[in-house]
Amino acid sequence: MTFTKPDHIVYVVQDLAAAIDDVAARFGLRPVIGGAHPGRGTKMALLALDDRTYLEVIGPDPDQPPPERPRSFGMDALDQPKLVTWAAPAAGPDLDARVAAARAAGYDPGPVGPYARDRPDGVHLAWRMSTLRDPLPAEGLVPFLIDWGDSPHPATGAPTGCTLLDLRAAHPQPEAVRAMLRAIAVDLPVERGPQPTLIATLDTPNGRVTLR
Repeated sequence: MTFTKPDHIVYVVQDLAAAIDDVAARFGLRPVIGGAHPGRGTKMALLALDDRTYLEVIGPDPDQPPPERPRSFGMDALDQPKLVTWAAPAAGPDLDARVAAARAAGYDPGPVGPYARDRPDGVHLAWRMSTLRDPLPAEGLVPFLIDWGDSPHPATGAPTGCTLLDLRAAHPQPEAVRAMLRAIAVDLPVERGPQPTLIATLDTPNGRVTLR
C-alpha cells in the first residue's frame, strides 16, 4: 500500500540535546537546530528526508519558562522518545478546501491558524496549519495539514542523507482511522494492532532505522 508523502514526521523527546546525540549515533547524521517555538516551551532539530519532507525532533526548550498550557503533542506526559504524529502537505487554497471537505465527510481537522518561528540564522518562517488538538486525533495517526506559503521549506536548510522509505500505522480500530484519513484525502496503511502506533522506516548513512 502507498502512503501520502509527509511534510514532516514528529519525533517527541524529553531532552533535545541528548536526543540529537542519540539520532546522530543511530543515523550517522546529526540533526541541526531549527529554532524554538516562543510561548510554547519547545525547541526542535531537523533532518531532511527529501527536499519537501523532514524529520522534526522536538522537546522542551530549557531556555524558555514553562508554558501556561501543556506543551504540544502530549509531550509532558511522555517518558520516552516517541514518533507521535505527522503533517501532510496542503498548499494554498487546498488547505481550506480539504478542511471544509473533511468536515462535510464527518471529520473536523480543527480550525486553520497562522504560526511562525525564526531559524537560528534569522530567517523568519510563517505557515498555516490545522490546529493541533489534545488529545491528538487517533492518537496522532491522523496528520495535521500544513501550508508553508512563501516561506522556505524547512527541509531545504536541514542536513541531507536520509530518506523516508515507509510510513504506516497500527490501531485497535483501524477502519475508524481509515475513515478520518479518507476525509482529509490522505493515504496511510493502517493495520489492526493492540495500541495506536506510527511507524517510519528510514534509509540512513548507518542503514535502515525504524522510528515508532
